[in-house]
Amino acid sequence: MRLLTSSIALLLSITALAQVNISGTVFGVSDGDTIKIRAQGGKEVKVRLHGIDAPESKQAFGGKSKQTLSDLVYRKVVTVQVVDVDRYGRSVGKVFLQDKAKTYVNLRMVQAGMAWWFDRYAPNDRDLRDGMMVARRAKKGLWADPRPIAPWEYRKAQRAR
Repeated sequence: MRLLTSSIALLLSITALAQVNISGTVFGVSDGDTIKIRAQGGKEVKVRLHGIDAPESKQAFGGKSKQTLSDLVYRKVVTVQVVDVDRYGRSVGKVFLQDKAKTYVNLRMVQAGMAWWFDRYAPNDRDLRDGMMVARRAKKGLWADPRPIAPWEYRKAQRAR
């Protein structure tokens, strides 16, 4: 019974979380798929971009990916549609610039060839899938490499060392 109650509470909190939007100014970019925002009231929130995985910092295009994300969002106001919280306590969400176009940052990173569509976590996101395929065909960004290594494969190889 206790397990059932805990499971229901967890499900309700995840459901409530999925309906949360956080707005704030980006004050930090950790890498090509993680930012820090200062939300209203001064609360600092670390955000992992949902549905994408950028090259690790020591990986080919890792620095370029981080710079691309920084150029796109640093010191700008964004809204995050939170979809989850990861095991590191980061909010995971869809990030939108508060510009006229409401630029979908996650998609922009994939279209620029600076991140992979992370189908494991966003299997039904056709926009990210299609954006990656267009970048891949055009050999944009990391797709210019004849044999790019997906970040999850890179991390796996690093752990095996």
